[in-house]
Amino acid sequence: MVYRYFYDCEFIEDGQVVDLVSIGVVDEYGREFYAVSTEFDDAKAVPWVRRNVLDRLPSPSDPAWRSRERIRDDLHRFLTEPLKGRPHERMELWAWYAAYDHVALAQLWGPMPALPREIPRFTKDLRQRWDDRGRPHLPDAEADRHDALVDARHNLARWRAMG
Repeated sequence: MVYRYFYDCEFIEDGQVVDLVSIGVVDEYGREFYAVSTEFDDAKAVPWVRRNVLDRLPSPSDPAWRSRERIRDDLHRFLTEPLKGRPHERMELWAWYAAYDHVALAQLWGPMPALPREIPRFTKDLRQRWDDRGRPHLPDAEADRHDALVDARHNLARWRAMG
């Protein structure tokens, strides 16, 4: 049995560092997780990221804003809670163009060997699945693209559309 999570990360990257801004995760059963880091360096954001990501974040008083450590701990709980008592189920992570998303997620724990054993060492790529399935029609993205939770929900909708 497989328990699938669909997620998206918004981040600032400069070719050397992938700095998590926000992460949204949904599972197939309607559970959702959303967090915004209090620790990213907004001075390194290019104008596109500032306009399309940073300017759309919730108010700093919103409880979604958390330290990276708290995001890590809360996300770990969110991902592993449904699997407790289900030794035959395994977790799958899915994202659209998944490479950078996986780096941003994994870096919450530091270097790759620190990633907890129950969390996959890679994220499956919905974009590749779409190609492999012959590029079937997908639902349109919502106007609030580049909001990590909105995009995570859209990834689940893409999965369902691909059958």
